[in-house]
Amino acid sequence: MRHFGHIAAAAKDGLFFQEPCVFDADSPSPLLSAALGATLYSPATRPRLADDIVKLAGRGVVSMVLCLEDSIDDCEVVGAEENLVRQFADLDARGADLPLLFIRVREPGQITDLVRRLGTTARLLSGFVLPKFTRERGVPFLEALTRAEAAAGRRLFAMPVLESPELLHLETRREILHAIAETVDAHRDQVLALRLGVTDFCSAYGLRRAPDMTAYDVGIVAGVIADVVNVLGRADGTGFTVTGPVWEYFPRQERMFKPQLRRSPFQENRADELRTALIAHDLDGLLREIELDRANGLLGKTCIHPSHVAPVHALSVVSHEEFSDAQDILRPESNGGGVLRSAYTNKMNEVKPHRAWAERTLLRAKVFGVAREDVGFVDLLAACLAE
Repeated sequence: MRHFGHIAAAAKDGLFFQEPCVFDADSPSPLLSAALGATLYSPATRPRLADDIVKLAGRGVVSMVLCLEDSIDDCEVVGAEENLVRQFADLDARGADLPLLFIRVREPGQITDLVRRLGTTARLLSGFVLPKFTRERGVPFLEALTRAEAAAGRRLFAMPVLESPELLHLETRREILHAIAETVDAHRDQVLALRLGVTDFCSAYGLRRAPDMTAYDVGIVAGVIADVVNVLGRADGTGFTVTGPVWEYFPRQERMFKPQLRRSPFQENRADELRTALIAHDLDGLLREIELDRANGLLGKTCIHPSHVAPVHALSVVSHEEFSDAQDILRPESNGGGVLRSAYTNKMNEVKPHRAWAERTLLRAKVFGVAREDVGFVDLLAACLAE
């Protein structure tokens, strides 16, 4: 699979200076964690889940979470587990190209039980999402994952969700964060990424952000995101990929852009037209939040609606200017440090302070590609939605 693989080759030639790389479930974990992109959640109860997964893969989705936790009623868990077993058998029989698939469980025992029940179709599974992760809750999940890997004979990843009230509360946050850091460090080979449960954070205080507000406008949420990145997202080799929080709002009609996108995405006034459509469908807040996610050290995003996937991926593409700066900073002759004038002649690149940023930028460039010099976000988004 590759990002933007669903776009026609001719269109990609006009968009990318460097195309995204190919990857699969067996790729190195640093590459996979950067490539997660918009991770789309779906309730495990959906009767045509296999159809949905195949269709969404054809629309550019590269990672999905099939949820047995908060998205379904307590009384539906048994039926949802049975449905997953049936749907995985269906997917296996089709032999279609699939996204990275993860199952969000409620209890550790579900991990080993589901791998056993999935049998040979567990080879389609990339791992499990672990809810309300703390050291006390997390260790049994990770131990169950180790047993499941042995039974399946393949690598399975964990994606812990940081969403417990103890992590939010100021008096316990420091202790909880350091305990989580020690736990995931001890299981570093298993942990693909850490996810933020901002909806649960808001719930603890009876809050809900409006569609014109980002998570960073809610002070108590912004504070905990900053602390999570501070402890768990460091660029010194001890950190992990931390993904952006869910955006709760979506348009009433999934094919909201189709009438406007029958013309070339590159024609004059196209940017203003598409931006107006985005704002009209309450996605302006999503775009601002994606940009703030990256500015605050997050990569990728939890999504609950297919219409969110294309904006997340389009904003993940590295601009030609970013790519140029990163390459200059990482040139062998720059190892000694110093300051370089940007090739765009609009900034100074400090080799040592900007090195970690440059390394992360080139990794993102590898998985999401580099836009041509005259190509912007609107061009990329329009091309995605036109397919």
